[in-house]
Amino acid sequence: MPAKRERLARRRRAAGLTQEQLAELLNTDRSTVQRWESGDTTPLPGQQRKLARALSVTAAELADLLEPRDGNGSGSTTGRVAYALQHPGGTDTVTVAQLRQQVSDLDERYDRLPSTSLLADTAQALGQIGFLAEHARPSVRRDLQRVEATAATLLGQLVWDASQRRDHRTARHYFEQAGRAAREINDPVAEGHALLRSSYLALYGEHDPIEGLRLTERTAAVTNIASDALTGLAQLHSAEAHAMLGDARRCEAALAAAEISFGKVTGTDAAAYLFSPTQFDRLAGSCYLFLGNPGRAQRILDDAATAMTAPTKSRAIVLGNLSLAYLHQRDLDSAVATLHDAIDVLETNRGGGGLNVVSDAVRKLRRWRSEPAVQDVYDRVLSLMTAQ
Repeated sequence: MPAKRERLARRRRAAGLTQEQLAELLNTDRSTVQRWESGDTTPLPGQQRKLARALSVTAAELADLLEPRDGNGSGSTTGRVAYALQHPGGTDTVTVAQLRQQVSDLDERYDRLPSTSLLADTAQALGQIGFLAEHARPSVRRDLQRVEATAATLLGQLVWDASQRRDHRTARHYFEQAGRAAREINDPVAEGHALLRSSYLALYGEHDPIEGLRLTERTAAVTNIASDALTGLAQLHSAEAHAMLGDARRCEAALAAAEISFGKVTGTDAAAYLFSPTQFDRLAGSCYLFLGNPGRAQRILDDAATAMTAPTKSRAIVLGNLSLAYLHQRDLDSAVATLHDAIDVLETNRGGGGLNVVSDAVRKLRRWRSEPAVQDVYDRVLSLMTAQ
């Protein structure tokens, strides 16, 4: 159970505010304030600034109020970070390293856990990083901005995924914040990652392959010298944009370029952690689905699904696309079996991309809706959606 933020509630009462009055000041609802005080959620960075003003506290004081305390009065934030929040001018490289590790741990869990379970901690970390950067020495500020770019990119991913890829505006805000931080310290890898994530909003959220292609090509231009891994990923998503536009020639040219880039990735690549051997097949299979070649897509996606054993958000998307490939070939039995596999994964991680692809496949099952096997899929998807 989350620890209650009794000090936050006491500060609200000391300011002469009820939960309803504070909610009205912040243009939110009482239940949101109640969840903040119960420790179930943490205000996002933009809300934290408004909350600090409403309670007449500084950003550092608010950060302390948002830290749940155990019986000994100590918070969950590591001691060095907690001290720095009270004495921001003394922020040092050890503090930055602890914040970097916190963000890294959250990022590592992104593909395996529901995004809603990571939102609060990531938002709190980003708020702390921003506050400390305002007061830190220039040399330390640069290190904090590098962590800020990573945290803002992750928070954008989480917000978008938790909204089932609907909240493009908030996600874009965080990707733009990450890009600004990266440019200020001349970090093309961090900037490229934020740009690549922005391209996903266009491609898979707004269904705008032209804008998506502009962003993937810009990503490749930014990362061309700095990271073969990111350049290859940008080229892969350029291929998918061309496929969405029905341009098979340019799609296959971009796939070939991505394959060359991936062949040059080494362990010294700063974005090597973003690359996995299955990514090429995952995206190539999707490309051939868009190009109207479900047989080829099925063979490629089947290889990718077999190679991906962990119940990740990426695997749910692959399985969803594989079920679509089967449906386009009117292979109902294989499609239904694959959808059950996808739902098994989604019950673990609630990935927004996988939910959207599975929902698309379920809509295409309507012609077989009287089949008992299809009814079973409908029932599972309904249970999955109502459990969100």
